[in-house]
Amino acid sequence: MKFFKIRNKEDFNDFAIRTFIFQYRNNLVYKKYCDLIGYNLDSVNSVKDIPYLPVVFFKKNKIKSFKGKSKLFFSSSGTTSKKLSTHHLNRIENYKESFNRCFKIFYGPLDDLTILALLPSYLKQKNSSLIFMISELINETKKKESGFYLYDYERLSKTIDFLEKNKRKSVLIGIVPSLFSFGKLFPKKLNHTIIMETGGMKNIPVELTRKEIHQKLKGFFGVNSIHSEYGMTELLSQGYSVKNGVFKNPPWMKVFTYELNNPFKRTAIGKVGRLNIIDLANQDSCSFISTDDIGRSFNDCSYEVLGRLDNADMRGCNLLFNQ
Repeated sequence: MKFFKIRNKEDFNDFAIRTFIFQYRNNLVYKKYCDLIGYNLDSVNSVKDIPYLPVVFFKKNKIKSFKGKSKLFFSSSGTTSKKLSTHHLNRIENYKESFNRCFKIFYGPLDDLTILALLPSYLKQKNSSLIFMISELINETKKKESGFYLYDYERLSKTIDFLEKNKRKSVLIGIVPSLFSFGKLFPKKLNHTIIMETGGMKNIPVELTRKEIHQKLKGFFGVNSIHSEYGMTELLSQGYSVKNGVFKNPPWMKVFTYELNNPFKRTAIGKVGRLNIIDLANQDSCSFISTDDIGRSFNDCSYEVLGRLDNADMRGCNLLFNQ
């Protein structure tokens, strides 16, 4: 069964266990880590038993569950001179299947949309998984207005006015600094355009909570809610929030919270902890990742991203502290 055919909890659990067995046998770094902490094939009988690889390993190793050279790799958007994370792939099809199907789950057929992107810092970066994803989504819309607008705010403003006038459903996705800059210069009252932020707070001089950021963006664009995308280089799937910073995932991705001082114990529902992620699209690398993000998860499988652990590198994914 392909990961995107997962429909329920039983499918997910069965696929997760089979993925663990495969990656334990074929991913040398993951196997060594599991062995080091005392886990092997005999000690994992359920999803709760599966160990999570600390995300920092992606900075120091090639996390591969395949032999031979990588067909391609993505790099993180670190802000320091420290070594960046890399995600090595043998099959780009898994990534394309994941982000295409995931986006359609939340926003419907791509040919019904126009996608406008304000992601200047990512365009400067080589091997960005976000730019790859947005480029593919833009191409699938088959709309001439879809595209990257960099700092051409006037052209973007005219495009949005045209789309609004013709009542065409659109998504403006951007990093927070660019959305702020555009909103200040060209405030609007939007009825057919979704505003989606994807983080990028490292260039904002004043620390704001997600609630404060969304309030300002709602004021700039006259909308009732701000959408958010949660992803990272080490994942091939994304979570989306349509309001209030509460994220949901596609059926093949789940987020769990683990105690900050005990990486092997899950927290109670609603309690703040470290976010551990199972992304079953990550067949070429590792599907079980312990992130440096903190948040809380809820009974309906939704979750909040509340910030970063102390001493964790700032990155360009969606990491805004929500007080």
